[in-house]
Amino acid sequence: MHNSTAMSRSEWALLLLLSVLWGGSFFFSKIAVTALPPLTIVFLRFSGAALLVYGYARARSIAIPSDIRSWLAFAGMGLLNNLIPASLIVWGQTMIPSGLASVIIATTPIFSIMAIRLTSADEPLAVPTISGMVLGLVGVSVLFDLSARHAADASATGIIACLGAAASYGGANAFGKRFRRLGIPPVAGAMGQMTTTAIMALPLMLVLETPWRLAVPGAAVWASMAGLAVLSTALGYVVFFRILATAGAINISLVTLLIPVTAVLLGSTVLGEHVSAGQLVGMLLIALGLIAIDGRALTLAGRVVGTARAAAASRAARPRCRSPWS
Repeated sequence: MHNSTAMSRSEWALLLLLSVLWGGSFFFSKIAVTALPPLTIVFLRFSGAALLVYGYARARSIAIPSDIRSWLAFAGMGLLNNLIPASLIVWGQTMIPSGLASVIIATTPIFSIMAIRLTSADEPLAVPTISGMVLGLVGVSVLFDLSARHAADASATGIIACLGAAASYGGANAFGKRFRRLGIPPVAGAMGQMTTTAIMALPLMLVLETPWRLAVPGAAVWASMAGLAVLSTALGYVVFFRILATAGAINISLVTLLIPVTAVLLGSTVLGEHVSAGQLVGMLLIALGLIAIDGRALTLAGRVVGTARAAAASRAARPRCRSPWS
């Protein structure tokens, strides 16, 4: 028995790409939050990304749904997958390091499983899925412990904010299944949910943050906002909906297990940060968890073991030739 929706190689490649795109969002947000408040970042990020994806959809002649049912689904997805978690993450990053925030968000699969089990039984939980989640979360806890040891300034409020974001992402993964039932193309789903996110964030930003009173940000902040809008959001959510449409909600939640690994590797290669033996152990556990959840490696191993046992039993059952002298 294995995961009911084992992913193809192309889907795993897209999942790895998504982990890089979303892992980079923590880096971009950490720069942006030095000059911009959370809701302003959310509005600029999603409004810019929505315009980019809309232009892409028009260029490719991809139909954008106009019915109320689809746009209500966009609004629900925008609230759960964007407005709430993005605001909580950016706010949390004012109190905790970005690396620690990315590790906390990796608890999303637990919330995804809880939400999916509460809303449907379309994706049953097999033993490999559960064991893989446990392995992955043990790996995340190792990275969490290592991050917390080097984060004396990490506050409980910031950690709770990021846990709230993870819970919201989990709900979004379950909610997003209706996009497949509605037959909404991935690009249209990405554009619709980003548009509704920007619409919901606009009045909140104007009332709570009065951004027109802020000092004009520097070039580094604008560059980070461009990275958030173009890479982490516009491209990221097109990839997200593509995977969700074919691989299912449980599989798409695996990206949050990969993001801490991506963050560590990016920190090592781009920023020259040291990767400890403990971090390597954590990443190995996460990798083993992903292999278990995918199920195909375990199925192949089971077949090999079964073939070996059958061959041994066949040899044992063969009649032995008795010597005439015995």
